[in-house]
Amino acid sequence: MSQLMIVSMLIFFGLSIPVAVAIGLAALTGISVGGLPWLVFAQQIFAALDKYPLVAIPFFILAGNLMEAGGISERMVEFAKSIVGGIQGGLACTCVLTCMIFAAVAGSSVATTFAVGAILIPAMVRHGYPKPFAASLQASAAELGVIIPPSIPMILFAVSTDTSTGELFIAGVMPGILIGLALMFYVWLYAKRNGLGTRDGEGRLPLWPAFKRAWLALLMPVIILGGIYGGVFTPTEASVVAVFYAIVVGKFIYRRLKVSDISLTLHKSVISTAVIMFLIANAGVFSFLLNRAGIPDILGGWLSQLFDSKFGFLMGVNVALFIIGMFVETSASIVVLAPLLLPVAVKFGVEPVHFGVIMVVNLALGMVTPPFGVNLFAACAVAKLSVEQLIKPLVPFVVVVLICLMIITYWPGLSLGLRDIVYAK
Repeated sequence: MSQLMIVSMLIFFGLSIPVAVAIGLAALTGISVGGLPWLVFAQQIFAALDKYPLVAIPFFILAGNLMEAGGISERMVEFAKSIVGGIQGGLACTCVLTCMIFAAVAGSSVATTFAVGAILIPAMVRHGYPKPFAASLQASAAELGVIIPPSIPMILFAVSTDTSTGELFIAGVMPGILIGLALMFYVWLYAKRNGLGTRDGEGRLPLWPAFKRAWLALLMPVIILGGIYGGVFTPTEASVVAVFYAIVVGKFIYRRLKVSDISLTLHKSVISTAVIMFLIANAGVFSFLLNRAGIPDILGGWLSQLFDSKFGFLMGVNVALFIIGMFVETSASIVVLAPLLLPVAVKFGVEPVHFGVIMVVNLALGMVTPPFGVNLFAACAVAKLSVEQLIKPLVPFVVVVLICLMIITYWPGLSLGLRDIVYAK
């Protein structure tokens, strides 16, 4: 049954059937062949969605859309530029830093791409940066939206594997900072080598005036993350606080958020949420059937024979996830693969939270690699370029993130050190 399910899913993928539908059809195939009652499908859909942490997903998506519509992202850009905009290549560094700040609220890389890219891609082009480079940078930096907490993929990993969402969030902070700094270092070298960004400081506000204009926007991630780690509210409750704060600041203080904007952001958020929830529902049935067939134990035994050390296992998993991430959407990969791979990782001595960070960082690369990189398509839409035009300038950014991934993989303390401090008993 399980072999037929996996083969049928791959066939559906090959026929270009949407991922969520392909997983659902494969699950239906498994139920039919396995002689199970059809009621199992409905029961497992309910079980997959009946999880409190999932409530955070629509609210974090809505918060990101409200930030874009309410002018919050624009002020974050001004503040980031006041910090790094004075150096050569400062505008490109501003793109990375803004994505890091925006990621601390939105939790979505696609929302980050549109909100920040709409401002900074045209600005970089005006300052002489090649448009393909600017779009590639934006697509790559936006993946920080799923690494720096809050993160929707981390919520999915937590729900799929019964891991602590709060611990995953805090474990993603240092890896996100590492990737952000590495990207900024690369774009600084690129600007130096190519003589770009010499006028990036033009129109840059001094630090204090920029902070005064943006302090309410910057307070947003402080409230959200501080509230979570301070025990004031849960990550799920924090998502609602983020929405409320974005509405108050955007509507009543910045006066940029109109009633019509709220209607549009709600519409966009509902569509995005429905897609993710439909995927989780179908993947829940698929995972149930695989678990029922004993696939995790079989996979664990096979991998234990294939790899004789934790080092080899992690390298093999990273290679596999990188390839899978190129063809399968990140959320689908997590909800299907995390329950299968985590038990095996634990057998090799990998801490569950550390493995969650490795998996999210690796699959985040799939958001910027063809043929199905959603960040790539979003950046192309903003820059009005084809995917083919971004391939060459994108390669160095992927290499930078891969180097960071190896550091994150083989230095557990980078992810777990801050977690251990915050959650010290």
